[in-house]
Order: sequence, then structure tokens, then C-alpha cells
Amino acid sequence: MRLDKFLKVSRIIKRRTVANEACDQGRVTVNGKPAKASYDVKVGDMLELRFGEKTMRAEVVQISEHVGKDQAAELYKVLS
Repeated sequence: MRLDKFLKVSRIIKRRTVANEACDQGRVTVNGKPAKASYDVKVGDMLELRFGEKTMRAEVVQISEHVGKDQAAELYKVLS
């Protein structure tokens, strides 16, 4: 699954276009490297997102095309 779609489906970022822009601006890294929106996310990848002064680190636990609002947080595990 594409990185921008994963960020939207998991509800880490509200809209796919916003996720795409964050990737283009270099605010999203995967396994310590800047990632493009087209990066193919795999289980076990470490994501790091920078929102202004805040940084969120998460590990991809599972990948699913469609999930409900309640199950969205089960797709990743927040590390810090």
C-alpha cells in the first residue's frame, strides 16, 4: 500500500492530499530515510512524522485497505 494511502486509512493524517504534501515536504521518514508518497509500506516499517515542533514515531503493525474508525489505531503502534 502506498505511504500516503496508509497515513489516510490509519487516520494518522486526515486527508490523502495532506499526507501527499507532507511526504513531498520531507516531513515523513520511513526507517530513517525521507520517503515519497509512493513508497510501498510494509509491516514492521518505522514511520516518523514531524508536525511543527512535535514528532510522532510509529511502527506499522498491519496493512488493510479499508478499516472502520475504531480499528484504525490497530494498524500502527505509537512509539513516542
